[in-house]
This record gives sequence, structure tokens and C-alpha cells, in this order.
Amino acid sequence: MSEEVTYADLKFQDSSEMGNIQEFDQVGVKAPPAPSHVWRRRALALILLCLLLLIGLGVLGSIFYLTSKIEMEKLEKLQNFRDKLQSNVSLQLIYNMDSLEKIRNLSSTLQEMATKLCYELCRKEPEHKCKPCPKKWEWHEDSCYREFKKSETWQQSDFTCSAHNASLVKIKNKSVLEFIKSKELYGYWLGLSPREDYKSRKELDETIISSDWFTGNTSDLNAAMYCGYIYSKYVYYDLCTEGKNAICEKLANPVKIESILMNEEPSERM
Repeated sequence: MSEEVTYADLKFQDSSEMGNIQEFDQVGVKAPPAPSHVWRRRALALILLCLLLLIGLGVLGSIFYLTSKIEMEKLEKLQNFRDKLQSNVSLQLIYNMDSLEKIRNLSSTLQEMATKLCYELCRKEPEHKCKPCPKKWEWHEDSCYREFKKSETWQQSDFTCSAHNASLVKIKNKSVLEFIKSKELYGYWLGLSPREDYKSRKELDETIISSDWFTGNTSDLNAAMYCGYIYSKYVYYDLCTEGKNAICEKLANPVKIESILMNEEPSERM
């Protein structure tokens, strides 16, 4: 009987302890507190900050767009200005080139007129002041000619011409041929190349197409070589050491327009 009471007491005690534990759980464990209004303020501040950032980015984007547009317009204006400038420069260059060409043509025309006028004056007065050749030299087209009537070897005659900045006559066109023929020269060395073999006479007309005109030097000239000379309308060959006259030619100076009316003599070129 005493054991049952003890068991009942224990069971009751256990039940009391379990009740106390449950009661402690219900009363002692606290529920999580409700969200504080501080966190709400922080969240609201973050939202506002994000909005401000978005607005700032929008403003910066607008400023960048407007700035880029303005700069592009400036660049386009500069490009148009450069194109117009280049166009104007090109037109100016074309105009200047055209003007220079006209000036050249005018100068050339004046030169031709002066040359023709001077030539006519020299026909009447051989030593007219406008003559583009030195005294004692005869003018024909663009060259000056002079006869040296002294007996010299071919080489000596060549040196005589060289001393006057000239050379022995070479007949290379019809005009020069007719001019030389009109002078009726007898025994004058020509600018034909010395040769080792004797060559028979030929007509002066045949020399125009000849390849025998002298272009080298006289260093290899010897006493056994033959040189050509003019005799009337023919070309003969004789030993280069024989004595004959010389006829020289050199380029004439351009006719100076002002020299037609001036009294200054053209000096001889040496």
C-alpha cells in the first residue's frame, strides 16, 4: 500500500515537473520583437540615395550627350571650313598657274617680236645694238658665226674657236646649209671628225644627214689623219696638219627687248 502511494506521489511529482517545464516554456521563451522604425528609415534612405544616383546619372548622360553634340557640330563646321579653304586655295593656285602661263606666253610672244624686229634692224645695220652676237660675228637664227682667215691646222682652228666659246661649224639642218652655201667659202675647216682613211669629196648637202660631225676630243689626233673642209659647195678631206681658214659658230644670246632702243653694246662672251 505504501508502494502505490509512493508511485502515485512520484507520478504526481513528474506531472508537476512537466507542467512546470511547459509553463516555463510558455512564459520563459520570448517571441522575436517587431521590426524597429530605425530600419525603416535606413531602407528609405537607401531608396532615396539610389534614386538620387539614378537622377545624377541621367543628368550626366544628358550633359555628355549635349556636349558631344555641340563638339560634333563644331567639328563639322571646322571640316566645312577646311574644305572651303582647300577649295579656295586650289582655285587660287589654278588661277595663279593660269596667270603664270599667260605671262609666259606673253613673254614668249614679246621675245619673238623683239627677235624679228632686231633681225630686220640688223639686216639694214649689221652691227645694230640689239644684235645678240658680239662684234664681227654674223647672226643667223639662234647662232653666231665668224670667219677666221688665217692658215692653221685643223686642231689649231678648233682651239681658236674654243677660245671664243665656240666650235668649228657643223651643218645639221637645211637652214644652216643654205646660210653656209651663201657665204661661198673656200678652204675652211669644218667640225667633221678626223679620220684615218682618206675620203673622196662629196656635196655639202650630204653632210646634213652625216654622222661624222665631231663630238669627241682632239687628244688622239695624229699627223696621218684626214680632216674635212669646205670648198664652195663641196666637202673635201686633207691631212689635218695642213693649213686652212676656220669658221666658228656659237649660240646667240637672247635678244633683249630694251636693247633695241638702247645704245649699249652686247659684250662678247669668252
